[in-house]
Amino acid sequence: MQIAIIGAGGVGGTLGRGLAAAGHEVFYGLRDPSAEAPAPLQHARARQGSSADAVAASEAVILATPWGATEQALRDAGPFGGRPLLDATNPLGPGLTLTHGHTDSGAEQVQRWAPSARVVKVFNTTGRENMADPRYPQGAALMLACGDDDAAVGVAVGLAADLGFDAHAFGPLRNARLLEPLARVWIELALVRGQGRGIALGLMRR
Repeated sequence: MQIAIIGAGGVGGTLGRGLAAAGHEVFYGLRDPSAEAPAPLQHARARQGSSADAVAASEAVILATPWGATEQALRDAGPFGGRPLLDATNPLGPGLTLTHGHTDSGAEQVQRWAPSARVVKVFNTTGRENMADPRYPQGAALMLACGDDDAAVGVAVGLAADLGFDAHAFGPLRNARLLEPLARVWIELALVRGQGRGIALGLMRR
């Protein structure tokens, strides 16, 4: 699959490398396409250019920007033409507090900013170390995906499974109101409560 990634930081680069290793083609959309791409983005099955060019060449798009840069990044990307937009962002404000909740979510805001996209919330509930390798002795880390378009959710679940996650559909886009606080649970455990970044949330079965 041809995948555009908007956001050239640790999350976008890690997802891109993992998906390229799984056989997908990756096109990183950069704010300044004339600048040399960071070294982590220079790998096999990857190219770089403007966000608009990346989206136009893609079958699906991953959004991996810091929350404060998200609206402008979506504007720069232009129309999405019905493509799945896999939202890996979290609406975090000062003190790692959530800026959306209860009656709204960051993902629903992304859908309003990008009305021509089919938004799916995914890849937001864990750290980039687990995106690089979600396999643990107890099993694979959990990854949930929610969205209002079943086909787009299927794309997200398939890509998460390609990375090695225990991936599942999780209902409509409004369920991002649950997934974004779940991301705060991982952050609290890993970064505040001293568990470290080598932890993951899982779905246990009898």
